[in-house]
Amino acid sequence: MMRKNEFTFIFDSNSENESLARTVIAAFIARLDPTLEELADVKTAVSEAVTNAIIHGYEGADGKITIHSRMEDNTVWIEISDKGVGISDIDKAMEPLYTTKPEMERSGMGFAFMEAFMDDLNVISEEGKGTTVKMRKTIYSAINMS
Repeated sequence: MMRKNEFTFIFDSNSENESLARTVIAAFIARLDPTLEELADVKTAVSEAVTNAIIHGYEGADGKITIHSRMEDNTVWIEISDKGVGISDIDKAMEPLYTTKPEMERSGMGFAFMEAFMDDLNVISEEGKGTTVKMRKTIYSAINMS
């Protein structure tokens, strides 16, 4: 039996909402009964994407962040998007240790963490229009549930 579900969640680009985003995605995938490691991986990837949107996308200005997630069987797709400044050079931005905000003590590891913790990562961005981070994760502990 194929199981499908999806949601869209829009929230303000306040740093306090990063933990809310983690909690919402954790609650959404909970029915797949992920291992603690799988859950931590997804929450960390979402946290990094949301933090990037807040710090780099909106640069401290007010804005909205949208999380759209869907699951089908044991796979979860997550899109996190903003309408911020965008990324001029995605390849450069995705290099480990690269940061445009060294004065904020940013590690430059956000995309590296997303790539390491998720099965697939795709970043789409246009300067002045915003960024969308698309991620996919298979919850292997859910395979034997059906």
